[in-house]
Amino acid sequence: MTGDLDITLALAAASDLPAFQNALQQAFTEAAAEYGIDGDDGPIPSDADVQQAFQSPGAAVYHLLLDGARVGGAVLHIDSRTHRNSLALFYIASDHRGRGLGLAAWNAIEARYPQTAVWELGTPAFERRNLHFYVNKCGFHIVEFFNERHADPHAPAADLRQGPAVEDEGFFRLEKVMSR
Repeated sequence: MTGDLDITLALAAASDLPAFQNALQQAFTEAAAEYGIDGDDGPIPSDADVQQAFQSPGAAVYHLLLDGARVGGAVLHIDSRTHRNSLALFYIASDHRGRGLGLAAWNAIEARYPQTAVWELGTPAFERRNLHFYVNKCGFHIVEFFNERHADPHAPAADLRQGPAVEDEGFFRLEKVMSR
């Protein structure tokens, strides 16, 4: 844990998903605005991307709670066969950032899934704050860089991720190999 922050995970109910999606998109849009990216083309991430994350095989959607109050959320994809799990979406509400909650939440996620062999995630190259957090705080390593010369084989052909700024700068895939 980070300091005395006790983040707990609460599985989101199906009825929670619209509010969860709204809070997640608000946090992502506010973060993108810090890099000069607006939401004029629609919410960030798109409704379709969020719905796909919610409905993917092995999806687990969690509220991140601090003293019982929702301060963020995470969408995980858990593969109980390979134990190669991924973080699809993760956010801390903007009014709770900068307090160590992200690291405390990540520690709670790792503790919830101790059988994980490898965690994987992706983040846009322009998101330096994310890169710092995942690499320097959480122990991930950059393992691949998707861009116009090296496309993500799992992304639609015309979409490196979401929008022109991301296409221009690329997208990182990160992994964290867990010790057993």
